[in-house]
Amino acid sequence: MNVYAVIMAGGVGSRFWPRSREKSPKQLLKIFGEQTMLQNTVRRLENFIPPSKVLIITNKIQKPLVEKQLPNVPEQNIIPEPFGRNTAPCIGLAATMLKQIDEKAVMVVLPADHLIRNEEEFLRIIKLATETAYESESLLTIGITPTHPETGFGYIQFVDTKENSNPYFEKGIFHVKTFAEKPNLETAKQFLASGDFLWNSGMFVWRVDVILREIQQHLPEMFTELTKLEYVVGDKNFPMILENVYKMIRGVSIDYGVMEKAKSVFVIPGNFGWSDVGSWDEVVRLSGKDETGNSVNGKSFLRNAKNIFIDSKDKFVAVIGLDDVIVVNTDDAVLICKKDQSQEVKEVVDYLKRKQLNEFL
Repeated sequence: MNVYAVIMAGGVGSRFWPRSREKSPKQLLKIFGEQTMLQNTVRRLENFIPPSKVLIITNKIQKPLVEKQLPNVPEQNIIPEPFGRNTAPCIGLAATMLKQIDEKAVMVVLPADHLIRNEEEFLRIIKLATETAYESESLLTIGITPTHPETGFGYIQFVDTKENSNPYFEKGIFHVKTFAEKPNLETAKQFLASGDFLWNSGMFVWRVDVILREIQQHLPEMFTELTKLEYVVGDKNFPMILENVYKMIRGVSIDYGVMEKAKSVFVIPGNFGWSDVGSWDEVVRLSGKDETGNSVNGKSFLRNAKNIFIDSKDKFVAVIGLDDVIVVNTDDAVLICKKDQSQEVKEVVDYLKRKQLNEFL
């Protein structure tokens, strides 16, 4: 069984502005530890999937930095999309390329910007998923056992009763009943209380031929365009042909385009200290704090201030008489926001784009 990792690393991390920019987005930053999030994603797979079998799907702007950060990943394995088209085209592109190597190879599809504390348990789940995907010819996803009623994630409802049609039940693998969009707080509480909902992690495992078959069935126009790439992989004209293909396909997520429509989908619940680190709020939650709830990276002065998060390596920051505030300083920009409103940081990026203030993007 051939196993490859496909790491989606083309996002801009707009909720992490001002540290996350187009040229140096969240996945290419050192947010926790001495390595970037992308480097950690590749490293934690090394004992199962070597760098030579890792494909990175990124973009033209970020490719040079990706190459610099991952010298052990072959350059031809770092593929820049001409422009973003969401996750289904990204995954379809990787599957089309891997088909030229081994159409029955198993793809482990992962975002580049997740934090995973228990790497041993994570690898156990991934290995179980690859074995099941290869044998069952089904689509698998990894769901995260929820710890609180989160409104920032999609959810997966699973069937947890033993069925004759599920030979993998005893291994802790369940049929997916439905996918749910990001809920409001009341609905999230109901999901948590039911006990049969998981957070949608955006991690997937399947065989190359299986996902291409599903794309052909549910996204036929995209499949037709992707077939134009089959015999030009590695050709000098590949970038030009890829750009023409991407101009013709519409952007759609793999969840909406395929997973919600496919008939044979399994989910494996995971409990390995996962976080998507989707906003500054999540960084705050995961950071060490003093007795007043303050977390400071840099030099600062705080007076009558509680639950303050400061990320300011080069500038001195003073906070007086404020609680529950996030302060992030960079060379050319400053972010100040209430903790429970950090999801709105993406609105700053949208504003900068509208005003064409590209020097801050």
